[in-house]
Amino acid sequence: MFRRGLPHHRHEPARVVAHGSHAVFSRHAIAVAGAVCMMLASCTDVSRSSLESVRLAWRGQPKLSPTAEQVLAKPFFQLRATTSKGDAILNLGNVDGQRQLWYGKDGVIVVLEHGRVIQTVGLIRNLDSSHVRSPGDPFAIGLHKLDAPATYDREDDWSPGYRYGIPTHGQLSPSGSTDIDILGTPRHVLLVTEDVSAPAVGYRATNRYWVDPQDGFIWMSEQQVAPGLTLKLVQLRPYRSATP
Repeated sequence: MFRRGLPHHRHEPARVVAHGSHAVFSRHAIAVAGAVCMMLASCTDVSRSSLESVRLAWRGQPKLSPTAEQVLAKPFFQLRATTSKGDAILNLGNVDGQRQLWYGKDGVIVVLEHGRVIQTVGLIRNLDSSHVRSPGDPFAIGLHKLDAPATYDREDDWSPGYRYGIPTHGQLSPSGSTDIDILGTPRHVLLVTEDVSAPAVGYRATNRYWVDPQDGFIWMSEQQVAPGLTLKLVQLRPYRSATP
């Protein structure tokens, strides 16, 4: 899925230790993440060092409250991920075009493409892959350009349970504008709501995206990556710029 020699940003997250709650992650996630890197044959020096770093022991708190000063004090890009079990701070490992690999402790990996989660590793439930099958990907076009509901189709793979190639339908709807606060900085954003369904397996979910009205960058989102597991993602120090 990823090519050899992935491009990476000049701020290399070497020896990164990410924060998080032990309850969020599966017991064998470290081994799984290592196996994924070998199968993908795509781990650069940056991602290998990141993978090694998540093996380091760290005792975290179920609820994290990072400050802007703490985020800026570390020389790498940071993404906060929250589930019903706790929080984690993920660090950018490498970038392949529009795909970003974010690493957390215990071998957790979250892959984003245009702000949408397309793969996870090491969670209690995982999105093994997600591929848009429609001619146009609304996330690639930019959610800030929506002026009416838009639909698209994709195929999802979920584990455990060997649920692969699940036809999934999404409808994205502009839901007005609002203000959010990230690390003390207010941001005026557009809210986009997504209704997701997979009739073949009786699956339905609602996702939300808080989108920059200028360029469509997704500052915050709530995405159900697999049945029963929702990730809330907040860009603390986004790849798009050096400051939050």
